Amino acid sequence: MINIEEFISGVVAAASNELYGTSDNLQIQKTRKEFEGDYTVFVFPLLRASRKSPEATATELGEKIVASTPEIKSFNVIKGFLNLVVEPSFWSARFAEIAATEDYGMAPASGRTIMIEYSSPNTNKPLHLGHIRNNLLGYSVATILKANGHNVIKVNLVNDRGIHICKSMLAWQLYGNGETPETSGMKGDHLVGKYYVEFDKHYKAEVKKLMAEKGLSEDEAKKEAPIMRKAQEMLRQWEAKEPEVYALWEKMNGWVYEGFDVTYKAMGVDFDKVYYESQTYLLGKSLVEDGLKKGVFFRKEDNSVWIDLEADGLDQKLLLRGDGTSVYMTQDLGTALSRFEENSLDDMIYVVGNEQNYHFQVLKLVLKKLGYEWSDNIFHLSYGMVELPEGKMKSREGTVVDADDLIADMIGTAREMSAELGKLDGVSEEDAAAISEMVGLGALKYFILKVDPKKTMLFDPRESIDFNGNTGPFIQYTHARICSILRKAQEANISTEEFTSAELLPAEVELIKLLAEYPATVRIAGEQFAPSVIAAYAYDLAKQFNGYYHDHSILKEENVAVRALRLMLAKEVARVIRSAMSLLGIAVPERM
Repeated sequence: MINIEEFISGVVAAASNELYGTSDNLQIQKTRKEFEGDYTVFVFPLLRASRKSPEATATELGEKIVASTPEIKSFNVIKGFLNLVVEPSFWSARFAEIAATEDYGMAPASGRTIMIEYSSPNTNKPLHLGHIRNNLLGYSVATILKANGHNVIKVNLVNDRGIHICKSMLAWQLYGNGETPETSGMKGDHLVGKYYVEFDKHYKAEVKKLMAEKGLSEDEAKKEAPIMRKAQEMLRQWEAKEPEVYALWEKMNGWVYEGFDVTYKAMGVDFDKVYYESQTYLLGKSLVEDGLKKGVFFRKEDNSVWIDLEADGLDQKLLLRGDGTSVYMTQDLGTALSRFEENSLDDMIYVVGNEQNYHFQVLKLVLKKLGYEWSDNIFHLSYGMVELPEGKMKSREGTVVDADDLIADMIGTAREMSAELGKLDGVSEEDAAAISEMVGLGALKYFILKVDPKKTMLFDPRESIDFNGNTGPFIQYTHARICSILRKAQEANISTEEFTSAELLPAEVELIKLLAEYPATVRIAGEQFAPSVIAAYAYDLAKQFNGYYHDHSILKEENVAVRALRLMLAKEVARVIRSAMSLLGIAVPERM
């Protein structure tokens, strides 16, 4: 299949080389909508070679291109910009290629292996709205990278150890009275999260009491609080694998994993491999020893190991505590090395919030100083916070928006709004439930993924389910509308076989041009790790089709060839919408 961008670039370069002996630094982009044309050439880089004005150079180049290229119908010049108009027959040929290409938009195998880590939850609380952004972003980027022909390994690193885990365990031990998911009727992750909040409540009460009764400062009281000391002792017992503590840890983590699996399934995300911090936190110690021998690291008097990055504009970074225990950086160094070696990775992507920007900057730099050139192929896909109209969320205080609750609310709201608008009229209860789930999750996913990951975003559930505007339900409804048209055509035995014989209207050319951009859109989204690029494309395609459908009849068109063309065009728009939305992890209904 012809690559349109490469074809136009080749045509322009050939004409420029013949006229001026150069085509260096030529820029070509789509012509802006207010001007006539399909592609615009910036001729300013040619002026030194042409020794003519921008207008004269553009005119000369345009005349040469039209004379030598049958596919270019005409041109116009606006100052130093050459606008090329492509023949409609060129777009007819491209449309025939699109329709004949089974995996349209998908790239051939690249031979590259990419690992992407996302989710990375703590086992002391259920997943919340922030985790939803992380999971949806990671899963979508993985899907987009697969569409670009890469071998993708999706992994999750579960933070299943540490003081925060012990807080939930201790609170359950002290105040749980043997409560289990079965006896409470709660999902396991919710139950454990309940005791994390319970710990914080008792901890604050103890701190307040110590400050009042003993006159301690808040910092002193926090260190003295009996419940915190017990949690720290529990962590020491866990690290020593004391049987009772270790068994409790395994039991409560088991509850959490069962709960997580339910949420992941509801979100529609999965993993190829799950790592656990309890199994990886000791990795990296040998790397630290290696770094000490090489003189990359240094040891302080308390026996702790550090690296000095002040010459790189950073600070000194701890790599190993004085007692020999590892820190997050130690673990991440070892995990990165083992992953690259075990999987022969070309790239490693970490989907982690922007509060960890510094951590990943240091990780790459330390690995580079240790001599691992593949450190340049580590990417931190940083994303901003998700905020609500009410403000920020706090796990310890139990004010987070729970992922399970949000998903259920989105599905319920989708059901309610769809019914109000008559979208579920005449639909069976089973289909209504399936459509509501599809629309609710589609609204949630699209609303989150359409935003550039780097931006902090404000999530408004009801706004996301609007059936008009830049929303998932608008795109889903467009797909369902096209499916309805195609069903009616099939029922009426209307064929699409003669679609190539009809002359294209300008609006049809515009739709075909947009369809032709899909492979390049998938490529750009993969290069930038940006689902928002796919979301913007899907919305533009749905919006453009709706405008076309409003102005031009399909089923009532009397000319057989024109009607066949329009049906085929509708069919391909639906196929590309379906493909684009699948890259966002969003299903589209056939009936609404």
